[in-house]
This record gives sequence, C-alpha cells and structure tokens, in this order.
Amino acid sequence: MAGKILIANDGPDKQSRRLAASFRRRGWQVATAPLSAIAFDTGRRHGLAIPGLDDELPDGVIVRSISAGSFEAITRRLGVLHALGRLDVPVWNSAQAIERCVDKSMTTFLLADAGLPTPATFTVEKMAAAREVAERELASGMLVSKPLFGAQGRGIRLIRSVADLPGDDEVADVHYLQRYVERAGPPFHDYRVFVCAGKVLAGMTRRGEDWITNIGRGAAPERFCEASSAELGELALAAAAAVGADFAGVDIVRSVEGGLHVLEVNSMPAWSGLQSVTPVDIADEIAAAMTAFLRARRPLRVVASSSP
Repeated sequence: MAGKILIANDGPDKQSRRLAASFRRRGWQVATAPLSAIAFDTGRRHGLAIPGLDDELPDGVIVRSISAGSFEAITRRLGVLHALGRLDVPVWNSAQAIERCVDKSMTTFLLADAGLPTPATFTVEKMAAAREVAERELASGMLVSKPLFGAQGRGIRLIRSVADLPGDDEVADVHYLQRYVERAGPPFHDYRVFVCAGKVLAGMTRRGEDWITNIGRGAAPERFCEASSAELGELALAAAAAVGADFAGVDIVRSVEGGLHVLEVNSMPAWSGLQSVTPVDIADEIAAAMTAFLRARRPLRVVASSSP
C-alpha cells in the first residue's frame, strides 16, 4: 500500500497543487488540509483528527502555510505540529523551526549565535525602550523597523531619527530594530536562495527601485547567475541549519563594502517568483527530498520469534 503525505495549507494554491502532483507521481497518496481543520481528539487512536486520513497518521507532512489568527488559534495549530512530531511523523518544517523563523528576534539570535553575518538587531518592548535604542544606535547609522511577525515587506520602515519610530500600537508593543545594511542603488537588489535537505535548489536576484526588494512590492525576479553563487549557497545552507529548517527561502543582501548579510530565513516560503526564473522544478525537488528521507528512515518489519 502506498504511503500517505499531508500537505498543510490554507488554500489550494498552485505551489501546493504541484507538490501534490509530484508526490503522487512517486506513488504517494496525498491529503491536503489547513491546520485549522485538524483537531485534537483524545478519543481517537492517535489523539488527532486529520481530514482525509480516516484515523490514520500520515507518513510525512509538508507545511505550506499557517493562516493568521488569534494567539490561541496559532498556538493550537503549532500544537498540532508538535503533536505530529511527538508521534514520530516527520514534519517539514517542524513546529520548532517555524516558531524560530516566524519570530524574527529568535531568527536573528540563532544566526548570530551560529557566527553567521547578520545585521545587529535589537528587540525591545514599549516605546521608551525603543527610543533608548534608537538614540544610542542612530549615531552609527540608520535602522530598520520590522513587525516581529510579518512577511512580504509589509510594515517595514527606515528609521533615520527617533521621530520615525512606529507607535506601540503599530507593532503590538514589540519593536524589532535592525541595522540598515547600506547597499548599492537604486536600483536596489538582494538575493533569495532556496535550500532543501542540505542542498541548494535555486536562487534569484530581486531587483527594484525600492530598497525593500520584495516581489510583492514591485521588485523583479532575475535568474541567479552571479559569480559568488557558491558563497551565497553556503551561507544559505548554514542559515537554514541554524534555525533547524528542512527547507527554506533565505534572504541575503550584499553591502556596499561587499560583505554578505543574512536578513531572514523563511520556513514557509513561496516560490512562484523564483520558479519563473529557474529551470529547477522546486516542488518536485521538495517531493523527491522528502521521499528519499522517508524511504531511508522507514523501519524494516521484524517478525517476532515464537521461541522463548
């Protein structure tokens, strides 16, 4: 009987459909469900009720997205991933890796702790503490304010003076302030490197007139072909390892001095922009990597001996 893969996603996006097709070509049965639809149910054999799996556990889980919700809802959904891990179901990415990447302050802490180049970062609560950081650090250059939980470049602003700091209500009382990395531009550019299971799958340059070079903000993806691609790949692999991610989209920027800096590690990365400029079938590579992992770890059946 074929094994079962669960793709945890909030909607039937193109990337999830390609993932499902890639797994099916390899003989897997595939179920898809949002984490919000998976229930804790201690009356069931495994303590979880997963739509489409008939009280069975999947052999592996790919987490594509976790929708926004209350603190309680997000905690419960991550709890489902923790429970799957407890039940020895491989989850890519694990609850712990997702928690580390969603919380930018922990991402930066882990990158710095691993000795990787990342901009100096300060995360504090309340305006008074943020003002103190800004007054001290702005003497050495501009800062960037980012939402602690956020994506696609939303809510990011350049801090040139204390007056530029967002209000507590705009950042839920938590101020994440990062040293701005001076880079050439306009046009500005940075890099997104996609890694999976210890391998660099693809990369792109994102180029735009705005210093925030997200595709969703108008930056254009370009095929990755710079001479230092090996250096970028090594840095991206080390960044993914630092947060414990099985696959990730790693954002890297080059300063005007030439040094590379890891800005973020995305544990639930989209790859439509990247797929448009690379010949690599990213969904197929993820499916191939998880298939190889699951086949390598699947235990042999042991027939118990009847002798004492």
